[in-house]
Amino acid sequence: MSWIQLRVRPSAPDRRDAVSAALFASGSLGIHEDGDALVTQFESERETAAARAAARAADPGAETSTVPLPDVDWSLEWRRGVRAHRLGALVVTPPWEAEAYEEAGRIVIEPGMAFGTGEHATTRGVVRLLQRALRPGDRVADLGAGSAVLAIAAAKLGAGSVAAIELDPEAIENAEQNAARNGVAERVRVIQGDALLLLPLVAPVRLVLANIISSVLVELLPAIGDALPRDGQAILSGILLEERAHMLGVLAAGGWRVEAEDAEDIWWSVLVTRA
Repeated sequence: MSWIQLRVRPSAPDRRDAVSAALFASGSLGIHEDGDALVTQFESERETAAARAAARAADPGAETSTVPLPDVDWSLEWRRGVRAHRLGALVVTPPWEAEAYEEAGRIVIEPGMAFGTGEHATTRGVVRLLQRALRPGDRVADLGAGSAVLAIAAAKLGAGSVAAIELDPEAIENAEQNAARNGVAERVRVIQGDALLLLPLVAPVRLVLANIISSVLVELLPAIGDALPRDGQAILSGILLEERAHMLGVLAAGGWRVEAEDAEDIWWSVLVTRA
């Protein structure tokens, strides 16, 4: 029996998570990124059609296409698209590659519905900048935590405590399991709810991590500033490189000072200090 590959190109970056969730809910065993497209596989035309419809319901402007594939076990084959990533002192790795790396410097993430396996450039950008910003014992807030990969990275690098705030209730169990798997559950507290409402309750923190689309980041910036001490810092990601000039203007107008930038592929991340 041949499988069918379904390729979905979301209409905008902020629709990727919704499309990904729709595909998983339709029975996808795994999704990998190919440029700006999300790619998965199904066993039958009926399953493929249902997943295609679900993706379009999540993003009516999405482009979709299908192609038949040779008979392979895609429940295992999809793993080839998820690999370990060396990011400075840390390695983000799936469980099946974890043994190749020292426990102290590895972050083991089980791919699931929650965003954040190290496969996305925005995750990698934050982890790289985090190693420039974090101070031992820092209180940290991770907004839109997803799989909690960034919260775990902060704890591995020496944060005293991390509040991992995530709105999606389906991501909470995955985040908690990842924190326990990496031995940092005592310092990473996973909280389900709206970051705009919860951030004031976990403040003050010295460092905020926010890997979220730019429009939401702009909305959150005043609350982030209020949660930080005078020299507090934030790492912002989920920003398209083409949005850099606009975001620099927003940051300058809000009294933020840019300390460092990271760019990979079409994505831009930035470390800023509250002036």
